Amino acid sequence: MTKLSLQSLELCSPAKLNLFLHIVGRRSDGYHLLQSVFQLIDWCDTVTLKLIPQNAVRRIDPIPGIAPDQDLVVRAANLLKDFCHIQTGVEIGLQKNIPMGAGLGGGSSDAATTLIGLNALWDLRLDKQTLSTLGLKLGADVPFFIFGKNAFVEGIGEQIQEITLETKDFLVIFPNQGIATASIFQDPELTRDHAPITIDGFLASPQLKQSNDCQAVAVRICPEVKQALDWISQAIPGSEPRMSGSGSSVFAVLDPKTNSAKLQNLLQTLPKGWVGRIVRGLNKNPAYNLISSE
Repeated sequence: MTKLSLQSLELCSPAKLNLFLHIVGRRSDGYHLLQSVFQLIDWCDTVTLKLIPQNAVRRIDPIPGIAPDQDLVVRAANLLKDFCHIQTGVEIGLQKNIPMGAGLGGGSSDAATTLIGLNALWDLRLDKQTLSTLGLKLGADVPFFIFGKNAFVEGIGEQIQEITLETKDFLVIFPNQGIATASIFQDPELTRDHAPITIDGFLASPQLKQSNDCQAVAVRICPEVKQALDWISQAIPGSEPRMSGSGSSVFAVLDPKTNSAKLQNLLQTLPKGWVGRIVRGLNKNPAYNLISSE
């Protein structure tokens, strides 16, 4: 839900799953070339934005241990404020529900939501391309959340094409252990030569394409990933769970016949500190309609 008033906004900021992640090459500057399908899900943070007359960006209840210059919503607000020479300020609140360091894109989504919301509140009327160009300075996944629809993503994350996906439910588990993305992509054993696929190829046989080239490295350096994969395999036999992004969250597509009540009871038996949730795929970012032009 989006609550709009003249001076404030409350916005849902969704997570995403990588339905697959293939590494198809590497640029001369060291950046990896990827292919993936990004699926929005209804596991959301809540971003609140309130305009203030003071020329400042104020963060309500900041996340412990996160300095302001590392807080993505603060960085996003300052970036847009400086770009458009805004002389007033904003007060930002963030209710975190998406686990941090989980590979679900929560921080990038929060940054994108902040840009989208302030674009509306400050009546800037910037289009998606301009916001995406700004967002890329904050993180490779930010343009996707500004794009606002499920997508086939290539390059280093900047090549985004809309893809229509069947609405499905997923079981997602975060085993309470983050993985530094750099440690995955710097690993010498990482697969970097996956044969490229096309959107049509994916849609024709999605189950055959759904692998994650980062998973083998993640399992080796983070035992909790393997434990979470095994947990899902035992809870839902035949589900073929896999990791999202560079981890450490893992997920499985749920069959429509899955007994959700039984699965919810099973989730109560997760190891201490783990987070598990049944989520549903979204077709659009809840803030999609706030952007003034395509």
